[in-house]
Amino acid sequence: MSRYNFKSIESKWQTFWEENKSFKVETDSLKKKFYCLEMFPYPSGKIHMGHVRNYTIGDVLARYKSLKGFNVLHPMGWDSFGMPAENAAKQNNLDPKTWTESNISKMKTQLKKLGLSIDWDREISTCSEEYYKHQQAFFLELLEKKLVYRKENYVNWDPVDETVLANEQVIEGKGWRSGAVVERKKLSQWFFNISKFSQDLLDGLQKLESWPNKVKTMQKNWIGKSFGCEIDFKIEGDLPVKNIKCFTTRPDTLFGFSFIALSIDHEISKYYKNDDNFSKFKEKCSKTGTTEEAIAVGDKIGFKTNLFAENPLNPKQKVPVYFANFVLMDYGFGAVFGCPAHDQRDFDFAKKYDLEIKTVVRPHDKDNSFKVEKEAYSGAGVIINSEFLNGFEAPENSVLETIKILEKKKLGKKQINFRLKDWGVSRQRYWGCPIPVAYDENGKAYPIPKSMLPVKLPENINLNVKGNPLDSQTEWKKVVIDGKNLVRETDTLDTFVCSSWYFLRFCSPKETANGFNKKDIDYWMPVDQYIGGVEHAILHLLYSRFFMQALSYNNKEFSLLEPFNGLFTQGMVCHETYKDPDNNWVSPDEIENIDGKRYLKKDTSKLITVGPSESMSKSKKNTIDPENIILNYGADAARLFILSDSPPEKDVQWSEEGIASSFKFIQKLWTLNEKITDQVKKNHSKDNDIEIEKYTNKFLKNVTDNLESFSYNKIIANLHEMHTFLNKQIDKPYTKETLLRNYQKILIAITPVIPHFASECLELMNIKDFKWSEYDESMLKEDKINIVIQINGKKRGLISTKPNMTEEKLFEIIQNDEKLMKYTDQKNIKKKIYIQDKLMNIIV
Repeated sequence: MSRYNFKSIESKWQTFWEENKSFKVETDSLKKKFYCLEMFPYPSGKIHMGHVRNYTIGDVLARYKSLKGFNVLHPMGWDSFGMPAENAAKQNNLDPKTWTESNISKMKTQLKKLGLSIDWDREISTCSEEYYKHQQAFFLELLEKKLVYRKENYVNWDPVDETVLANEQVIEGKGWRSGAVVERKKLSQWFFNISKFSQDLLDGLQKLESWPNKVKTMQKNWIGKSFGCEIDFKIEGDLPVKNIKCFTTRPDTLFGFSFIALSIDHEISKYYKNDDNFSKFKEKCSKTGTTEEAIAVGDKIGFKTNLFAENPLNPKQKVPVYFANFVLMDYGFGAVFGCPAHDQRDFDFAKKYDLEIKTVVRPHDKDNSFKVEKEAYSGAGVIINSEFLNGFEAPENSVLETIKILEKKKLGKKQINFRLKDWGVSRQRYWGCPIPVAYDENGKAYPIPKSMLPVKLPENINLNVKGNPLDSQTEWKKVVIDGKNLVRETDTLDTFVCSSWYFLRFCSPKETANGFNKKDIDYWMPVDQYIGGVEHAILHLLYSRFFMQALSYNNKEFSLLEPFNGLFTQGMVCHETYKDPDNNWVSPDEIENIDGKRYLKKDTSKLITVGPSESMSKSKKNTIDPENIILNYGADAARLFILSDSPPEKDVQWSEEGIASSFKFIQKLWTLNEKITDQVKKNHSKDNDIEIEKYTNKFLKNVTDNLESFSYNKIIANLHEMHTFLNKQIDKPYTKETLLRNYQKILIAITPVIPHFASECLELMNIKDFKWSEYDESMLKEDKINIVIQINGKKRGLISTKPNMTEEKLFEIIQNDEKLMKYTDQKNIKKKIYIQDKLMNIIV
């Protein structure tokens, strides 16, 4: 038997698919379409195993749908703007465009080696002028609809990357890329009015039936619809301030009220602008980011005013008014009332400034003597110490009752609020899509006319300057519009804007007049199956949904509200982590195994510590180079392994043994292929039995069901079962026609998983044009089945019998079975539980 030469075979088929454009598709209104899309990659220079998994999952589905007769759109592009390119260009004295395009070329070559069914004719790159000129046109469209605006606001400032970050880009108080502690900074910024669509985005989640519930829950929580009350607090003091308005979701805790906290930008702050102590306080506040996470973990600081607020439910109670670093102007009215006993943030603040902590909610399992002491109690319970509210279930009944009272006294009113804030899209960097706006000497903004788009980036500029490199481009900033001398906007757009509509561009990548062609959109959109990591559940997916809402707003020509019908979130690829004695991360290729222990190759006296298996990352050096895997084992082996270990939605653990085992299995399949070829040549005159026909249909049903349900790891198990069955079965005499017919169906069924191997085998059989084989339901019926027999719920044996056995007949067989009769003989049979063709449980 010959060895499977994967290098020559895979190279041959990759060349064939490229030259024949096998996966190129055109809009065809007469053919059923399937739009399969994986989240496009950032061109970092090398693909990693996460890419291999993501794109293999998508490719299996795309090939399957194509074999089923669908017109499949399966494109690829590059999310190619962003800080990494700019930083790399600075470090290596390169132009970001050159660096990016070089990386795209490398990664494209690597991806092609996986044998992906991608229509490369539709390739796009977000840093291409042919892409971002349409993005600029969309910006102007949204500006005209008043869905884009500019305002001065506190933002999350990354002091290392020196750029603004959206709340979603701040992880544990740090910049998502630089890892620097985020600060609060006031800047004039451009915002997308995403909050206008809060309710629409929330309602739309109910229609996304093919999305994971966990993703929908994450988005629902981020949008954060809350029901509460707007309250007017009367104010006393030596300033001309009569009241302060607050929004709260817990008005029922007003009897536990001990302070009011204001944002440093609240209108009352104008009375303190000449106060040196207040100025110093504001400077301290800048060290706290603007995200809820940063506020929650940061030190709570306040500035006491000479104002006092009156409790609307108890006018005799007066509490101090503070400015505090944990209150932001973009929530409610920039003011909150503090109830320390039942909010941890308020509790920390009250402890620091020695304010009263009064318990007004007790847990159900505590009596009225319950008192908050060490930490706030924020759970459900019963109202106490609150006069006429005592005894109400909190918050279920107490909130509504309190709102009724406040509304009757005209001190408050019922209100709905959303956590979702408008999306700040300005970024202070060079390598991004220029914002198509210019300003006059008074700072008035003017849109760049569409006839002047794209606004191109200046080339070959000095990036090694402090802040935004575009600020120093004096000549580039100059622009004349309608005879006026204006200055260009130097901020560029957040790269999440680029990825918020790229799926539309794939439908019409060559369209020049607009970002897409309506006919193409009507045919292809929405995306039937979108595949990507769950880490994008908020940032990318929510922004993409908003962008469709914004484009559809007041637009008779475009009415697409949801971009993705189906969503699948794949798990990560994990690998052991390693550290040397100096606590430095060590990559797997720097390690040598000696007597079962791991040592550093360059210094074998240093023993390596093996850490937990974590998702592969460059920072922890636990990555595996897919190109080396493909070189040593082949693309099919890589595909086979990446699908075999666990369900696609779960993390997969990388192991050398696993990839080697996949490689060996493909060699076994090749050996099986040659055995079958030899049997075909024998051309027996008649079939021994119909077992191979029955098995083929069973195999087709299992693979089809597992493909439809994303149970790809089960397909690999089906392949192993198939190998075992055929190895035994082919020694029996079958006619040439029977053997070829069944084996061809099996090969077509495994084509989505290992396309190079299957294509080669089919070609050797002179099969060139083929489609998915449907299974025959009648062939799936079993002649005999095994029924589990339980006595008092414990398994005691199996009965092999014909299907549709009656309960009476089965019980008769059990009573005559030597192994089972001892459990029933002379026993009092209380009950028999029979599940047709599956189980009989006898209670004795």
